[in-house]
Amino acid sequence: MPYNTIIYSSKAHIASITMNRPSAGNAVNQQLAQEMEEVCSRINQEDDIYVVTLIGASDTFCSGADKDIEAGLSHPAAAVAGIDRPVVAAINGDALGLGLEIALSCDIRIASDRARFGLPQVARGHIPMDGGTQRLPRIIGRGKALELLMTAEIITASEALEIGLVSRIVPPGALAGEVDKLAETIAAKGPIALRYLKEAVNKGLDMTLEQGLRLEADLYFLLHTTADRTEGIKSYLEKRKPKYKGK
Repeated sequence: MPYNTIIYSSKAHIASITMNRPSAGNAVNQQLAQEMEEVCSRINQEDDIYVVTLIGASDTFCSGADKDIEAGLSHPAAAVAGIDRPVVAAINGDALGLGLEIALSCDIRIASDRARFGLPQVARGHIPMDGGTQRLPRIIGRGKALELLMTAEIITASEALEIGLVSRIVPPGALAGEVDKLAETIAAKGPIALRYLKEAVNKGLDMTLEQGLRLEADLYFLLHTTADRTEGIKSYLEKRKPKYKGK
């Protein structure tokens, strides 16, 4: 289907989503939120997609939420978090408010060194409504998360790297190439194994260690029933690149 506030494309097992409201700083309105929810659901139904990248148009990732969704009726970050493939965020500029919540819902975050980050909602008398209070402490720890949330502080890319909010920062001109290279590296791996890895890590964080280990073992044994696992072993023995089919 055609989209008006996002750009979607796919090639070589990699899907690309661009939030496309540059004149509004890629702020999320109801239409963008709905289109994000639709495209995320679509990706989960496309077996040929192994990895997803997410970026904002122009020089901003996402500046937050438009007033028409301040009531909390739409949840684009939850939609992104619901993608069962690896999701890499290319944070090319400000990721503020709901924009940071969307970035937090991705699995890996790579940022331009000019990007800024923050959840300033408390300064306007409310709190994050799309996972910010839950995902941020799981990524950077409870104490630092509470500090950022309660002060509404906006931090730089270097500070974000220091606290583990992003995994690396690069010059603006190198961001697209860095993210494409990472996505291609991931896409070359077994797609079913990638989905199981994501499930094991994300679900395991909310389990006891014993429960998480049991989940890991269950998913490991499930992989034994797939053609991709057989292809992985065969290609290794034959010293060639595997040809995975997601089956």
